[in-house]
Amino acid sequence: MRPEKLTQFLIKSIGARRRVLVKGKPGIGKSDIVAQAANEVGAELVLMHPSISDPCDYKGLPCLTNGGTEAHFLPFGDLSHLCKTKTPTVAFLDDIGQAAPAVQAALMQLILARSVNGTSISPEVVFVGATNDTSHMAGVSGMIEPLKSRWDTILELDVSVDDWSGWALDNGLPAELVAFIRFRPALLSDFKPTKEIRNSPCPRTWASVGNWLLAGVKDLEVFTGAVGEGAASEFFAFMDLYASLPSLDAILLDPTNAPVPEKPAALYAVAGGLARKATPQNLERVTRYYSRLPKEFEVLGMRDALRLDKKITMSPAFVAWATKNAGVLS
Repeated sequence: MRPEKLTQFLIKSIGARRRVLVKGKPGIGKSDIVAQAANEVGAELVLMHPSISDPCDYKGLPCLTNGGTEAHFLPFGDLSHLCKTKTPTVAFLDDIGQAAPAVQAALMQLILARSVNGTSISPEVVFVGATNDTSHMAGVSGMIEPLKSRWDTILELDVSVDDWSGWALDNGLPAELVAFIRFRPALLSDFKPTKEIRNSPCPRTWASVGNWLLAGVKDLEVFTGAVGEGAASEFFAFMDLYASLPSLDAILLDPTNAPVPEKPAALYAVAGGLARKATPQNLERVTRYYSRLPKEFEVLGMRDALRLDKKITMSPAFVAWATKNAGVLS
């Protein structure tokens, strides 16, 4: 399931109090999507890590009561909070597949029965889990069958260049990084499990590259440490190409005569970069230049511009462009 579709599904499932387990490769955004869905519905997010927990974290601590004549398991910490909360709450069990079998067994009873030795979980609480799979070398040895069947559904998160690009634009990552991923979509997620201490390209590690760029760091060794040697070298070469492109300001000054690149890599770069510059005031110039690009790059650029600044829809230039290109943004 694509990220944007999964987000919308989780919004519905949280509202319906249904239990969902999300699985997928490391670093593709599972935790961020759960957090985003919880935020969208106004629910508190209680983040728990079963992989570093003990069974007592989910069944309570033994405690003597009634003058020492009886003993009960009493909830504490996050578990106590889940019993007492009166507001919508997502209990997010992250990396649950790494948990020891004894911890998984404790969760099995908690998730289904929704009680801890007579103390009930609040009806406001919904359980959501996330895990890698056994093939990802992420410490996942499996999940006991009774715990798997406690989830109302198990969904696999796919990687989507379009969804990641939209997320990157929303979060202010550099235009050249978004353009590169669109040019080399296979490198967005090229996860290769290894025992070596080195990273593979994935959405999480590319976000790290983007944040290094925003911090003023442009260093091949640093990028190699984030996404691996091959991907880092390709991106470094792409940045040299990006720097040699016509000035975006020069394009806006003379959109009719400014040069139009021929190579796809340069077209991705110009379309994405110009979208960052688009405003209601200069959109007529932007659309004039975009109209000289191959149609797919024209539409790509306008989609980005619209995502970055929805106010452009109020400009006459956007109305004219949308009328001429009816249906292409849907």
